[in-house]
Amino acid sequence: MPGWLAYLWYEFMYWKTLIVATLGFSLRISGRQNVPRRGPALLIANHQSFLDPIVIGIASRRHLCYLARKTLFRNRVFGTLLSSLNTVPVDQEGVAKEGLKTILQELKEGSAVLVFPEGQRSWDGELQPLKPGIQLLIKRTKAPIIPIGVAGAHIALPRGKSRVKFSPFFLPATDASVAVVIGKPLDAERFAHLPREEMMTALLGELQKVHAAADRLRRKC
Repeated sequence: MPGWLAYLWYEFMYWKTLIVATLGFSLRISGRQNVPRRGPALLIANHQSFLDPIVIGIASRRHLCYLARKTLFRNRVFGTLLSSLNTVPVDQEGVAKEGLKTILQELKEGSAVLVFPEGQRSWDGELQPLKPGIQLLIKRTKAPIIPIGVAGAHIALPRGKSRVKFSPFFLPATDASVAVVIGKPLDAERFAHLPREEMMTALLGELQKVHAAADRLRRKC
């Protein structure tokens, strides 16, 4: 797909999903300005649901690069859709070793890449321990780190469930309302020289802050 057409397609899908998510989940967003407009950026977020990449993509006006398991590309139609929206196939979710090379290459090319360092979706919406791959990634890149918190998505579409629960904007709020908070950029150098456990604790703390902020931002019942 030519670059200009890919840009227009992403924009079309952006506005379409923004309307659907706002009306369907009372989506609220804070911190759009914290995603750099250009240059490499490593966006890290907590992982609650299959909805996360969608609502984070809506929260950022910059076009993002996403990672998805190769198995999701087996369906030709769905795989083509993913590819058209800057999604790159990797062997595993999160920041597994197999995906590190792909992520680093995308950052080298100046992309803003979204990763979920927990490695898998949470069962209860709370943050899980981060996988060690995020430490290797940060040690190998100088790209700014953008912490992102998602809240409510684990209720709207829980792990293990296929039925979506809505919180329509024009009706009284339900517990399925969703919010995204994008934190201020963090200097990768600040973390790169920390011992492994200290780095993981610090990163988890940053994610907990934006996750809590997103929960406060949600439209409440």
